[in-house]
Amino acid sequence: MPPAPADEPTPQTSTRATCPACSAPTEGTAWHRYRVCGNCRYHFQLSASERIDLLADPDSFQASNPSLISVDPLVFTDRVSYRDRLERAKRETTLNEAVVTGIARINGRECVLAVFDFGFLGGSMGSVVGEKITLGLELAAERRVPFISIIASGGARMQEGMLSLVQMGKTTAAAMRLHQAGVPSVTVLTNPSTGGVYASFASQGDFLFGEPGALIGFAGPRVIEQLTGEPPPAGTHTAEFLLEHGQLDAVVDRARLRGVLATLLQLFHNRGLGDNRPMSEPYRPPAAQPSSAWQEVVLARREDRPTSADYIRRLMPQFVELHGDRVFGDDAAVIAGIGDLAGMTVFAIGQERGHGDPARNGGRLRPEGFRKAARIMRLAAELRLPLVTFIDTPGAHLDYDSEARGLAGALSSCLANMSVLPVPVVSVVIGEGGSGPALALGVADRILMQEHAVYSVIAPEGAAAIVHRDAARAQEIADALKMTAYDCHVLGVVDAVVPEPPNGAHQDPDYAALLLRGEIVSALLELRRRDARRLVEERWRKFRRMGEFSRLVEAAEGQRAEAVRTALLRAFGSLAQLRDRWPRRGEQPAPS
Repeated sequence: MPPAPADEPTPQTSTRATCPACSAPTEGTAWHRYRVCGNCRYHFQLSASERIDLLADPDSFQASNPSLISVDPLVFTDRVSYRDRLERAKRETTLNEAVVTGIARINGRECVLAVFDFGFLGGSMGSVVGEKITLGLELAAERRVPFISIIASGGARMQEGMLSLVQMGKTTAAAMRLHQAGVPSVTVLTNPSTGGVYASFASQGDFLFGEPGALIGFAGPRVIEQLTGEPPPAGTHTAEFLLEHGQLDAVVDRARLRGVLATLLQLFHNRGLGDNRPMSEPYRPPAAQPSSAWQEVVLARREDRPTSADYIRRLMPQFVELHGDRVFGDDAAVIAGIGDLAGMTVFAIGQERGHGDPARNGGRLRPEGFRKAARIMRLAAELRLPLVTFIDTPGAHLDYDSEARGLAGALSSCLANMSVLPVPVVSVVIGEGGSGPALALGVADRILMQEHAVYSVIAPEGAAAIVHRDAARAQEIADALKMTAYDCHVLGVVDAVVPEPPNGAHQDPDYAALLLRGEIVSALLELRRRDARRLVEERWRKFRRMGEFSRLVEAAEGQRAEAVRTALLRAFGSLAQLRDRWPRRGEQPAPS
């Protein structure tokens, strides 16, 4: 995809004969429908009516407040009077203002649409644009339907002075009220999305998408170059640049946009639904202590063991992945998004090892990974949707840059956010749960652990290096760490052990996902009966009890009793043989 022009763009009309990026002729079905170059995928600008036709179901769009028109409050004149500019824009676009708002349906699901038209004074926001956006946000809150904005704007409208500027505050406040009402919002940033519109309500979208190659930024590259004297770096101010730096959830080709929006609207519609059948206790095999903790470590670290992405793909056929921490970047070691689980819409966050993909960094999280996870947690709370997390990390990515970007504080933010989420939270340890980064996704109402996963305060190698000053002795110390699923269940750190296919989840990932699905759904069905206050209080009490002296004694006694039982079984083969060897008083021993 070629970068957007390194300057504030001028409209590329959809009737142009050749592509401005690659000079290919603009012809063919795809061009006429989407106005996208079939050769390089350059996205031409569209009018508001063209975008509505592409997105909304036929004949479903009903405009709201179409008669609102701008006046000239400052009696502004430069080369041409503001009144003349308005009249010319109306003639050229057949619109009364730079934004069109209304009720629409996308694949049958209702939403409020706000679509900017760059052809009307550069899509700038004056008093009427701000009013129409605010009315649209209020309409979405009143009808409790999602608000979707398609941005194409050069910023605030200078011809209306401070009356234009204050629309930033007005529309952003309206967007915050929509957040507080728990109604979702989606922003699509097209070419261009700049200035006061981008820096106000547009950036408040719960979900932020960009069109390929779109110029996006507060100030355009030309303005920055004139002020600083520095030429713009290659690729700056593009949607791709912002995705790389954690500011967007995805870059979506125009041909796919309706499908992505339709999927989100369907997921929003399914909130609070799900399987209403009576709950049944899922099958759980009897917990048995593994013969070797190190053997479990080896299984948990297998390259072919299913990862978070593998399980999410199997558990949630409809899943929209979200990216970025909105501060610095996007950490590929964290996969996050919204999806459908057994008819329930949930948010999911997983630590992702990536089967050797270097971009995943072996599942080691950077600060932006923790911030990305915390952002999704807050979004789950805002939209009142359950959260499912998948724990599978050897620890944090430790280097000087991570420390400089606030590694500890970002991890702490995840712990703090999870502790007070007013929605059901289920966490699953699916591989190696290592140290604080693992717990960052584990402050949950229900904590599940796969049979051959491990969960520990430190990796065996690290413990051996500290205790024995020799990391090679990791195998010796693994048992002492009590890191197996059996150990964690006895200690009360996890609520249930999820069975795996014989010899491990890697043998049959589909069956492993099926077993996991039953446990997660059962937990969510139980938890959704509780109100928000009870969920938070019970979660607090759950973690408050962990490590209390009485529970430590109970766990230690259980461990000792099991150790004696295991030793006797190993020595005598079975309890029946043991009973025969030492009969009750008055009975004769069985013959040898």
